[in-house]
Amino acid sequence: MAEVAVQTERVDDNPLLVKQQQEMGIAEIIDEEVSRHGNRSGLSLGWMTIGWLAYILSESDHRLSYVEAWAKERLQTLNGVMPGKVVAKDFTDDRLGDALGELSEDQVWGRIEARLDERVVRVYALPEETVRVDTTTVSVYHDDEVSPLVAYGHSKDHRPDLAQLKVLLATLDPLALPVVTLVVAGNQADDGLYIPAIQTAQKCLSANGLLYVGDSKMEALETRAHLVHSGDHYLVPLSQKGEQQDLLAEQVAYVRTAKPELVSVYSSEGEEEQEELIARGWESVRTQEAVIAEEPVGWQERLMLIYSPALARSGKRGLAKRLQSAEKKLARLTPAPGRGKRQYDELEPLQAEVSKILNQHRVRDLLQVTYHKQVEERNVRGYKEKPPRTEITIRYQLAVTQNQAAIQAAQRTLGWRLYATNAPPERLALAEAVRIYRGSVPTIERLFSRLKGRPLGLRPVFVHREDHIKGLIRLLSLALCILTLIEFLAQRSLQAEQESLTGLFPGNPTKETSRPTAERLLRAFKGIDLSIIDLPGQHIRHVTPLTKLQIRILFLLRFSPTIYADLALLPPIPP
Repeated sequence: MAEVAVQTERVDDNPLLVKQQQEMGIAEIIDEEVSRHGNRSGLSLGWMTIGWLAYILSESDHRLSYVEAWAKERLQTLNGVMPGKVVAKDFTDDRLGDALGELSEDQVWGRIEARLDERVVRVYALPEETVRVDTTTVSVYHDDEVSPLVAYGHSKDHRPDLAQLKVLLATLDPLALPVVTLVVAGNQADDGLYIPAIQTAQKCLSANGLLYVGDSKMEALETRAHLVHSGDHYLVPLSQKGEQQDLLAEQVAYVRTAKPELVSVYSSEGEEEQEELIARGWESVRTQEAVIAEEPVGWQERLMLIYSPALARSGKRGLAKRLQSAEKKLARLTPAPGRGKRQYDELEPLQAEVSKILNQHRVRDLLQVTYHKQVEERNVRGYKEKPPRTEITIRYQLAVTQNQAAIQAAQRTLGWRLYATNAPPERLALAEAVRIYRGSVPTIERLFSRLKGRPLGLRPVFVHREDHIKGLIRLLSLALCILTLIEFLAQRSLQAEQESLTGLFPGNPTKETSRPTAERLLRAFKGIDLSIIDLPGQHIRHVTPLTKLQIRILFLLRFSPTIYADLALLPPIPP
């Protein structure tokens, strides 16, 4: 009886991921910008990066040590979708580490990033109007002495006990495509990162007059002046501290007394009766001046005073909760005397704890704390050789009262925010400014969630060398670009056809969506296998037939189903 050799390997979403990266030109750009090492053989650095990114996106894992084994189990598929002969040794730890080292070089990465941005914008005809900039922190379990990148600082992950590094992303609307990725030390302040990020974005994007959107940390006068000087625009909310808080209070007081006509802002443009009222606003103009490169810069800045009913409601709840929590903590500082209950016999330590609580809950001006010193004398009779004596016990007691005038003043500004922009009204109307900013937070936060959690899984970081850490984050930013494009292209095609997809939700096969996520689209390709049957004198290859849903997704992405079917037509690939 003739022997039959059967080999089966998983295909899943790998052909789609490789094809998407080919369209983006990732391998071509990397190979042209990174000089090939004289002793290097096998798969080029660019194509090795494509294979590695396919592994990361398909397996949600960035660990170097697992890629070689993954490739070994998919050699027939990889050889079918990548040029040349692919072997598992193309993905060893050393080779992957070398790739991270190359990506960590700032000049090399700058050229790769600029060329990739230019190609993607041109190939997919992406709009170049709005760029969003924001930062996040990545907590690591490394010793902070491992690398200057790893340091203790203010943690956005709420893990002050862990060292961290900081990542800044600049993304292009409306798809939130990362165009700039900066990796800096975890203790570096956000304020100084915006100008370098903006300068890099200006080099990567050829268009002028773009609108840069950021949070209140982008409000620095120097940052705004830089954008004015370079011919671009900004939209930032002003912080509610110091002079900015006083300015907000003045503007709110004017609107309440003068009662100017406010602009109503709805959730989207359309019939007002069908849309949700999300804000009301009024604007004024002020003159700003600064010096950039020893050159004076002056401009007219629009101040937009925006009232959000939802923000006001949440602000009132938050204020009440902060006051309540602070009062409870203050009361626990000076409990009634009793066994095991700490009493303060010195004023300064008690004042320090009070100050800490007031600052923690941001109620320093809203609560008034007075201190009462209590002195108790107790006569103690003599005993044996001890003479009679008087013991003096000192304890401090707190009295906490609410400053009603300050609380009412704080309540008057709840729900109100000030936005600043240099864009003229014809470029950015007040209503559009509100819609644009409201859309920025969830979009860029979603990118950070993808980066640190699933599907990219940066946290925890499994590399320790500084160049490997920087290179890895840049590699994962390429993965973010791939996910973003897949999602955007599918949604754009569905919108153009005014159709939706079904079958993406396990347990609810009839549920429709016109905005499928990249994760769900890729997950739809799980379960596709390549089977290879070897008989004497006969070689048979079989690919799991694509479902209607899978074929539909490929067409939405402008891909042909042949990227899967052709795997069955390839000649035998020797081990």
